[in-house]
Amino acid sequence: MMAFVSDLLGSQPILSLFLAIGLGYAVGQISILGFSLGIGAVLFVGLFIGAIAPKASIAGPIGLIGLIMFLYGIGILYGRQFFEGLRGAGRVYNLLALVAVVAGLVVALFFGWIFGVRLGHTLGIFAGSMTSTATLQAALDVMKNNEPSIGYSVAYPFGVIGPILCFYFLTRNVKPTFPPKPARFHMGEVTIERLPAAGSTLGKVMALLPEGVQVATVRQDHRNRLPDADLELHVGDALMIAADRAEAIEETAALLGRLDPGRIAKDRADLSYQRYFVSKASLTGRKLDEIPMPEGTEIRILHVRRYDVDLVPSPDLMLEIGDRVGVLVPADQVAKARAHFGDTVKSAAEFSYVSVGFGMVLGVLLGLVPIPIPGVGTVTLGIGGGPLIVALILGRLRRTGPISWVMPLPANIVLRNFGLTLFLASVGINSGQSFVTTVASQGPLLLIIGALVLLTTVGIVLGVGYYLLKLPYDDLLGVASGATGNPAILVYATRMAPTERPDIGYAMIFPSATIVKVIAVQIIGLIALGG
Repeated sequence: MMAFVSDLLGSQPILSLFLAIGLGYAVGQISILGFSLGIGAVLFVGLFIGAIAPKASIAGPIGLIGLIMFLYGIGILYGRQFFEGLRGAGRVYNLLALVAVVAGLVVALFFGWIFGVRLGHTLGIFAGSMTSTATLQAALDVMKNNEPSIGYSVAYPFGVIGPILCFYFLTRNVKPTFPPKPARFHMGEVTIERLPAAGSTLGKVMALLPEGVQVATVRQDHRNRLPDADLELHVGDALMIAADRAEAIEETAALLGRLDPGRIAKDRADLSYQRYFVSKASLTGRKLDEIPMPEGTEIRILHVRRYDVDLVPSPDLMLEIGDRVGVLVPADQVAKARAHFGDTVKSAAEFSYVSVGFGMVLGVLLGLVPIPIPGVGTVTLGIGGGPLIVALILGRLRRTGPISWVMPLPANIVLRNFGLTLFLASVGINSGQSFVTTVASQGPLLLIIGALVLLTTVGIVLGVGYYLLKLPYDDLLGVASGATGNPAILVYATRMAPTERPDIGYAMIFPSATIVKVIAVQIIGLIALGG
């Protein structure tokens, strides 16, 4: 029976590839004491298939295509946060992560040299400890064999569980506290009892309101109307206001009169509240005050719901495909407003293949550009670095002329995860035989070196960051997650520090740490191989 399975898988590589993906995802969902391999299980199922079916080799660029998809999705998603992280405190965070990553590489090389581990295995151990697929590909390119895949596979499991254990014990020891997560959108109805002066217009009153307060609706003469800066206000009128702070609502009420909810919200005779999905690419990547509204239609955007968060529609806020906008619109113009935004849920899973195609072309071309390093040789950003850097830039730009580079989060997740599974399945299947041979002879040693590499990197970030630099705890966990890289680590970090800061820290660190790892393994490989 085993011989039949081996022959079948060996004769049908595509069957083997998708079997590794399907079984890998199933195995990755198995949780033991709260720990699961997640998408990383695809690699181990691929190794098993490669071990029992040596002929099931995945030829061609399938794995590389998957890696590009994964890195491009990461860059597009985190472009804005990454470049913001190159300023202010982000520089300190990146420097800390850089020192920790380089220290981890030094530990890998030192113990690899002491115990006579082959360089390919050592570089793979480093990549696996960092759970970095881009680093693995760079190591495969420079070594020109499958040795890095073996080290990567041995070190990968502790590369996931190690940071989680470190986070757990540090959190248990320091017992950090966090402020309650603030809501980003508040509304209130204020009845005007006093004005700055007789005949004050809405524009003059708005100039006196607390920062971030916006007027959504004016109620005058028992009718609701959209705000107009030239409208003269009177005592007894009411304003529906929106703000990103609850205190701002109370401050406005104290300035003008009193909070008196109900009148505006209940009356929809003149203005109708509607919620629409943003599904037109022409509306994305532009500031709200730059988006033209349909001629002859009065539309007031009241709030924007992105994923699970409500945002105040400030003039510089950019819409994204899949956003849900809450608008006030005259009752007879509802159909025009719906057509303007598109309002189709289907858009949340779609993206422009024009932008993705050209973006990936630019990334691959950048990865081919030689970078001379005196005394070492020539390195390239390669498949691991070029697409990532280009995607970061495009994610920061968001739009170039008619081309929108952003994509909805659901589509981004599908692109990244499917790409990563293709890469891990291909690497696993192609390395199965050599993996079994190496693990049988050196498995425990490679595992111990991998653990030392991981603990060095995470230990430096957490120890120096918390005890010396006194970084905010939620920022610290984000930096440590970005330095190591696996998204499962970030998920656990957000449980230990339930704020949005771990996500921001991860976004600032992961791209730069990945680029450093990619270039570093190439330099080491070129030096060892004599350029």
